Amino acid sequence: MSAATDHVGLLAAELRDRLIEQRRALAVAGAAEAPALPEAIAALVADDAALLADDVRADVADRVLRETVGLGPLEELLRDPEVEEVLVNGHDQVWVERSGRLLRTAVTFPDEEGLRDVIERVLGPIGRRVDELSPMADGRLVDGSRVNVVIPPLAVDGPALSIRRFAGFRPDPDELVARGSFDVELRDLLADAVRARRNLIVSGGTGSGKTTVLNAISSFIAVGERVITIEDAAELRLGQPHVVRLESRPAGIEGTGEVTIRDLVRNALRMRPDRIVIGEVRGAEAMDLLVALNTGHRGALSTVHANGPADAIRRLETLAMMAGLDIPHEVVSEQLADAVELILHLDRDGDRRRAVELCEVTRVAGKPAVRAIWSRKR
Repeated sequence: MSAATDHVGLLAAELRDRLIEQRRALAVAGAAEAPALPEAIAALVADDAALLADDVRADVADRVLRETVGLGPLEELLRDPEVEEVLVNGHDQVWVERSGRLLRTAVTFPDEEGLRDVIERVLGPIGRRVDELSPMADGRLVDGSRVNVVIPPLAVDGPALSIRRFAGFRPDPDELVARGSFDVELRDLLADAVRARRNLIVSGGTGSGKTTVLNAISSFIAVGERVITIEDAAELRLGQPHVVRLESRPAGIEGTGEVTIRDLVRNALRMRPDRIVIGEVRGAEAMDLLVALNTGHRGALSTVHANGPADAIRRLETLAMMAGLDIPHEVVSEQLADAVELILHLDRDGDRRRAVELCEVTRVAGKPAVRAIWSRKR
């Protein structure tokens, strides 16, 4: 950090503190109306930075505003359209993901208090908060980005903040072919499968593009169908005209009001769905999904974290058993073999996300197994 940059930062921090004190004093005095923030900041800068160049004064004013109501040092990163994710590991480590690569930035917070201040500004507008009794929180920002926060004592080296940017642009299947994520044969197989109302699960590891692919193949659903989407954080953007989007809700500060994915799956079945699209199966809702798919609700689409198609089957079995219904494992396996018809597995190699295998779910000795019907040519 240069001496000039450091001076600008110190001046901005000083003016921010003075601005906050001014606003507090006006509030205590019962002032009917305080000056708007931009005008108040401009007045402070004019008094204390009159000798600085115009561009430097503008930088100071921008920093004061960001440090007061924005996200402080993170604002610059979040303005960059190439940044896919912002990862804060304590006040002195900020990483970003660009094109699938993790890069450490020069951005830091002055101290842990400064980071916690930004965390409060992130969580406040979405009705979340963290403290020692509730040291974790997640939610969706106004722009659709997903945020997760973990603070001490769970985060040993200081508060950890993750912001996964909302990708406003969603590639369609043809664009995935152009990118090399699909080939034409796979695109056509998936189009036929979705139109034939086959139940399909997209599997893959973290960051492999499962949500992107799920959104893309959902475009094969007929325009006249009623689609219910169910997600932890609403990321899917389907193009059909008749889409109902449902989003789960964590418990409030009092520990009440939680609405789980499982609750939403059960409710969706009462909403006359032609299709159910679940952003990710990660818990006991797997059992409700299997029951639904075995009772006439065809053409469902979802994703699951897994290392391969066979692993996806095992994971779905495990998640279904978490429902605690005392159903024998053999019965769950049979339900799964009847319900899930296709598994599309994705892989991530550096900054490349691509489909590697499309498998059909079959039975071997009465148990579900997978058989590849398309594989990426090596």
